[in-house]
Amino acid sequence: MKEKPIMFSDSEIIRQVLEGNINSFESLMLRYKDLVLRIVKKHVPYSEAEEMAQETFIRVYQSLSGFKSRGDFKQWMSAIAVRTCYDYWRRVYRNKEIAMSSLTERQQKWLEEVISDQPEAAAPEEDPQKEAMELLDWAMGKLSPEDRMVLELIYLEGRSGKEAADLLGWSVANVKVRAFRSRNKLKKILKETVKR
Repeated sequence: MKEKPIMFSDSEIIRQVLEGNINSFESLMLRYKDLVLRIVKKHVPYSEAEEMAQETFIRVYQSLSGFKSRGDFKQWMSAIAVRTCYDYWRRVYRNKEIAMSSLTERQQKWLEEVISDQPEAAAPEEDPQKEAMELLDWAMGKLSPEDRMVLELIYLEGRSGKEAADLLGWSVANVKVRAFRSRNKLKKILKETVKR
């Protein structure tokens, strides 16, 4: 008979790693790689997802001694993944040398139609949802990393204020205020784009 592999709990694996058996950390990586990839793919460009997932695991490993065993490891790791994505956008925002290019003529026409509430008949080959996502991505690129992350968590992922606060390490009040202000900034960006 073939023996079943021993499945250790997260707490047991963490204890082993902290006692010097660093190879045990691979078990946590294998167990949570899909979760971490799902999170980072929602928040960073697809081309950066693998690198941000790796960065998340590095941060988890480095912070392992600060994990409190009575907490939920999955939630703790998810928060680190979200903060890693947040830091990615902070780096991108800080290193922006050239302002984001203006919208293409097609995107501008689509935006004007949406805002006017009298859309012209769209050509059958056009995909309004794709247009909307491209425009949203463009407009989100104009926001600060803080604004971008709070909008993604609250409005695109549908998380509660408390969940977003836990993931970002902010207070619930800060999340609510930031979400309100960020949404208004996004509206202003879109309206100003139409006026051009």
